Amino acid sequence: MRHCLPLIARSLENNWVTGESRSTGRAERTSVREHVRPSQTHAEEVVANAPGENFPVALRLLPARHRRHLTNLYFFARLTDDLGDEARDEEADTGADVTALRLRLLDELAADVDRIYSGGIPQPPQSPVMRAMAETVRECGVPAQPLLDLIEANRQDQRVTRYPAYPDLERYCELSANPVGQIVLYIFGVATAERIALSDNICTALQLAEHWQDVAEDLGNGRIYLPGEDLERFGCTEADLAAPAANEAVRQLMIFETNRASRLLDQGAPLVGTLRGAARLAVAGYLAGGRAALAAIRRQRYDVLTGTPRGRKPRLAAELVMAYLRGR
Repeated sequence: MRHCLPLIARSLENNWVTGESRSTGRAERTSVREHVRPSQTHAEEVVANAPGENFPVALRLLPARHRRHLTNLYFFARLTDDLGDEARDEEADTGADVTALRLRLLDELAADVDRIYSGGIPQPPQSPVMRAMAETVRECGVPAQPLLDLIEANRQDQRVTRYPAYPDLERYCELSANPVGQIVLYIFGVATAERIALSDNICTALQLAEHWQDVAEDLGNGRIYLPGEDLERFGCTEADLAAPAANEAVRQLMIFETNRASRLLDQGAPLVGTLRGAARLAVAGYLAGGRAALAAIRRQRYDVLTGTPRGRKPRLAAELVMAYLRGR
C-alpha cells in the first residue's frame, strides 16, 4: 500500500527518523530485524533507507518529545505498510501463499496493538516497533482504532485491487490515510472532533496525491486506485495506463483527479489556523507537502506515466511558509 505516509513523512528531518546519524543507526535497524525476518520483508531496509526519503528539515524545530512520538508513528506505519506490500517467504510460491503470509503477519501486528490496550495490566508488545509505539499511546492518549484501521487498510490491499467508484476509494482512505492525521493530532494534544474532521480532508487529499503520483508504479503492482467510473467517464483503459506516456484521455483524467485532491486540501486547510506553535508548523508542513505534490503533477503536464512527479524543495518551503502564516 502506498498511502499518504510518504507525504506526512516529509515533515520528518533525516536524522530524526533513525534517531541516530546515518553512520551509527545500526541499533534501530537491528530492532526491526528482530520483529520480522529479512527473508519475509524489507522492513530492515525501509528503516535503513529512511534518511534517503525526501524529508525537509521542518521537524528540527519541534520539541524532542514530539519528534520522538512522530518517529514512533513513522516506524509503525512504515512497518505496517511493508508487511502488506513486501512480506514474502521462500516457500510461498504462489500469490495465494504470499497473501496468506501477509495477512498472518498483519494479524500478528494487530495482536500487538491489542496487547497495548488489554484490560488490567497491559501486556508488553512482542515487536520492538510496537513497544516504542506503546510509549506514544500511553503518553499521548492515542486510541486503538486509528492503529487498527491502518492495519485493516493493508489487509484490504491483499483483497482489493480496483475501486469501481470514488466513494469506494474514499472509504479506503478512511483506513489508509486519515488515521495518520488523527494520531498526529493526539501526539500534539490537540485532537477534537472538529479538528479531526478537517484533518481527514487533508489526509484523504494526501492519499489521493500519492496515488496520482504513483499510477504507473501501482499498476506494476497489479493495483489501480483511479476509480473505475472516472476511467470510463474519460474513456481511459488499463492499456492506456500501461503506456509509456499519457495520452490526452489520461491527461484529462488526471486534471480531474488532481483538482479533486486540491479541493479536499483546501477544505481541510483551515485546520492550520486552529493550531499554534509546533502543531501549527507540523500540519502546515503536511499541507505544503500535498500542495507541492499536486503542483509537480501539473508541472509535468499531468503525464504521470513517464515518471513520478515529485515536489521541488523550494516550492515545498514556500507553501509551508504561506500555510503557516495564513493559517490555511
